[in-house]
Amino acid sequence: MSNCLWQLPATELMRRYRERSLTPTEVVRAIHSRMDAVNPQLNAVVARRDAAVLAEADACTQRFERGAPLSVLDGIPLTVKDSLYLADLPTTCGTEALREHRPGLDEWAAARARDAGALILGKTNVPEFANDGYTANPLFGATGNPWNPALTPGGSSGGAVAAVAAGMGPLAIAQDGGGSIRRPASHTGLVGLKPSLSAWPRHHTLPGLLLDFDCIGPVARTVADARLLFETVRGPSAVDRSSLAAAWAAAQPRPQAPLRVLYVEHLNANPLDRQIAASCRQAARQFAALGHHVEDGPLPLDVGFMADAWPQIGQVGLAAMFDEHPDWERLASAKYRELAEAGRRVSGPRVWQIMDRVRRLRSECAAVFERFDVIVMPAAAALPWPAHEGFPGTIDGQAVGPRGHAAYTGWVNAAGLPGLALPASPSQEGLPIGIQLIGAHGQDDLLLDLGAAYEAQAPWAERWPPL
Repeated sequence: MSNCLWQLPATELMRRYRERSLTPTEVVRAIHSRMDAVNPQLNAVVARRDAAVLAEADACTQRFERGAPLSVLDGIPLTVKDSLYLADLPTTCGTEALREHRPGLDEWAAARARDAGALILGKTNVPEFANDGYTANPLFGATGNPWNPALTPGGSSGGAVAAVAAGMGPLAIAQDGGGSIRRPASHTGLVGLKPSLSAWPRHHTLPGLLLDFDCIGPVARTVADARLLFETVRGPSAVDRSSLAAAWAAAQPRPQAPLRVLYVEHLNANPLDRQIAASCRQAARQFAALGHHVEDGPLPLDVGFMADAWPQIGQVGLAAMFDEHPDWERLASAKYRELAEAGRRVSGPRVWQIMDRVRRLRSECAAVFERFDVIVMPAAAALPWPAHEGFPGTIDGQAVGPRGHAAYTGWVNAAGLPGLALPASPSQEGLPIGIQLIGAHGQDDLLLDLGAAYEAQAPWAERWPPL
């Protein structure tokens, strides 16, 4: 185990606190020093709570001295994505329109983590309105990938993953509306869980842009750390009725080993980087080596409708948000004002058709998971690209649009399914590559169990970027 306190995983911190060989105060001071050293290169953390979190760490230290920690998360440092409310910091969502937006509330997941004793270090960078697959905005600029700061860590949770990958806290609370946890995790060599719909309830939120597709979930360096945060925060709440269904689904029996695994390398005609294909194919073989039945084949679902529906959903969401907050539209960047105007031209019947197609997709997924227990796919179709560019223009020699790199993830959100990103073998250039495991609604624990077994066979926690 590393001697650097900022490198210790959350599970190790928990153990060290309980045996009294380390204090939360010492860890927070070490992470602050690490932030001072590396955040100027990366621009991952955009707001800090240094004085407040040190006082909270001192209180944690005293609780451990009394043998009375609040939970397994007590004293564990983490960051929160700047699209999620924190009571004592602005939630800017990367836009001039919300520069001083202070609702004075915590997002439900942040509140539960705080109540459990987690030490919130600060907020992490996002693209404007958290609505892009890279991380740059007019307020704070671009975030760099710790493995190569000239490249993007992806988005919209780019600041969250860059912080964890660089040692600025072992955990992050992030947001995934169409792959915004899983793709950035894959670009930075991390574990990222997009939970089942409402496994973490939503309350005290910015207006949603993507129907109910947005989920809040953990980013970590190891599966055990991701599970620690997920388990502590999960649970139903009456403020989010769909969380009651999520709790019921999570209580259903799990499939038993050997699992039936479907490996889907190519999704329709979407191009895939060849190094990613080779790395993910190797990872799929590791699941077979674990004793599971692995079958290669196409995704047995029609998700092609998402190509046209996805941008329309986001455009309508922006239009609705701006109609509710006209002052936000006035101060937003021209790109987002134009997208909102496009959203106003989408007809009501078209929105109804999209919602009906999403409902049918969710129904069809139930039948698929009677045949298979887990689907394995690439987490992203492209390797990281230049940090100031919104998306890669080509993949495997083919021209692609803004969501070409994201083709593998959005359908999982529309279906309300859990998705777990895990590191696979890096590229020839040393850039991280990730796979994602997808399960039936409520089978988050199955994915975490399978992810932990895979990690034990192919560990990655000691890979650190050369900052």
